[in-house]
Amino acid sequence: MKSITKQQIEKDIANKKYNPLNDILFKFVFGKEERKEITISFLNAALGREGKDEITDIKFRNSEFSALAENEKSTRLDIFCTTQIEEKIDVEIQINNRKNIEKRTLFYWSNMYLSGHKKGQDYNELKPSITINLLNYNNFDATEPMHSMFAVYNMNTGKKLCNDLELHFFELKKFQKKPIAELSRIERWMAYFSNKLDVSELQELGMQDSKIKDALDASDRFMDDLDERLAYVNREMAMMDYKSDTEGYYRDGFADGKAEGKAEGKAEGRAEERYDIIRNMMKNGADDETINKLTKISIEEIREVRKNNQ
Repeated sequence: MKSITKQQIEKDIANKKYNPLNDILFKFVFGKEERKEITISFLNAALGREGKDEITDIKFRNSEFSALAENEKSTRLDIFCTTQIEEKIDVEIQINNRKNIEKRTLFYWSNMYLSGHKKGQDYNELKPSITINLLNYNNFDATEPMHSMFAVYNMNTGKKLCNDLELHFFELKKFQKKPIAELSRIERWMAYFSNKLDVSELQELGMQDSKIKDALDASDRFMDDLDERLAYVNREMAMMDYKSDTEGYYRDGFADGKAEGKAEGKAEGRAEERYDIIRNMMKNGADDETINKLTKISIEEIREVRKNNQ
């Protein structure tokens, strides 16, 4: 089964149909100084920035935050950058629904908001912080739009407290295809990330938006590197394994939520068995390579567990 999966991934690569949500590829395209113009274009589209509010420059920052106190959880963001006016922005990709994205994004936001604020500094020196979540699943009700933005408001008057907190969620499954020429700026980027376009449509999309073309060209260069390509393939297989573990017990025709919940519990339990093994070995000081050698669990899955437990 794994060989069939790998063959399909390799076939897609040969046909230049890549998964832009693969975090290894995503960080290569959107997390490098030499390609920051691609990231700036995406950020302006995602945040609706234009004119005097447009982001014109960014600096990539260390995406790993140490725990604030012993035994507390540390944080590793997918992409962390600051703008020319020192706004802090975190961009996160979430492939599978772990049922915790609201609290997870608040945790990431709080670490980012406090980062760099030194003892003795005035609270007014804290900079606005923004999280952008690209979700490969539907998190909110079907009636909610593809893009949801949350901030702090007065519940009675609707007045916004301040601009320091913005949480953006893009539910990519809600993207609806239409002629490329009719797509808005943000819809073009959602089309790029959605995995709903074929190769000819992606090429047309690149012709409509020069920065998306740059992103597609960067993906081609990524795949030309055999080491990067192998890491991408292994990551794809690890994500498919996780999806299989968590969804494999679902069957058509569930009559009620109780039966569905039972099936989900079995699937999560199956996946958790492996995660418990990984976590226990990590607690005992084992590195990723040792865990991989002893358990045959992929390096990519081990790294994902390590990331989520820091």
